[in-house]
Amino acid sequence: MVSTAHITELAAATTRGERVVDVRERHEYASGHIPHSDWIPLSLVPLRLDELQGEGPVWLVCESGNRSYQAASYLDRHGIRAISVDGGTSAWRSAGFPVTTGA
Repeated sequence: MVSTAHITELAAATTRGERVVDVRERHEYASGHIPHSDWIPLSLVPLRLDELQGEGPVWLVCESGNRSYQAASYLDRHGIRAISVDGGTSAWRSAGFPVTTGA
């Protein structure tokens, strides 16, 4: 079953230094992303499974939560603990958290 989380849980995870992966397209990521997040577009997630394995969970974000849920589902089926963030980057911005621009 795919784990989902509220944006405040993501904020706490970023404070702990946990991995955040943005699965949006390049232009979306460049227009504003969560600081220190990695960029792996949804279409490349299957090709980069080895990079997503590790000790802790992988927090996944997109713009609203749909693509991150798809990625989390895929990773879960491959034994990688992944958490899809409800509301994604849109909720992050709306909550007043900082974003970084550029690739």
